[in-house]
Amino acid sequence: MNTYPFPTHNFPAKIAGVSLPEFDSKTLAVLKGRIVRYLIQSREVTFGRSAKDNNVDIDLSLEGPSWKISRRQGVIKMDTNGDFYIINEGKKPIFIDGKPVLTGNKYKLSNNSVIEIAVLRFVFIVNLEAIAALRSKGPG
Repeated sequence: MNTYPFPTHNFPAKIAGVSLPEFDSKTLAVLKGRIVRYLIQSREVTFGRSAKDNNVDIDLSLEGPSWKISRRQGVIKMDTNGDFYIINEGKKPIFIDGKPVLTGNKYKLSNNSVIEIAVLRFVFIVNLEAIAALRSKGPG
């Protein structure tokens, strides 16, 4: 299997080459594409298409054609219970497991949810061990 080396940035979502999901103690979830996997290491990350005047935590243009993706397409948030939600802030719908999430709406993500944004497809993988540890500690 080929790996594609991408630099790791000090953003809440880090970028790594494709391989089986490997979690460390800081990674809450992974957004895994065909080429890139994004390590989600904070309770809230923005995603979309980075531009000169717009930075997002997860730059989807690294995965493939992103011209139909909004600069700030949306947010993935983890609530105090350890549940993840995706909020669509872009112009076009996001599809989660084949169901459309329209602009301004949110949808609960599950482990292995398939997220489709324009022509890009990702699998959302939750670090179940880390979430269980957070839940046992309680809110905070």
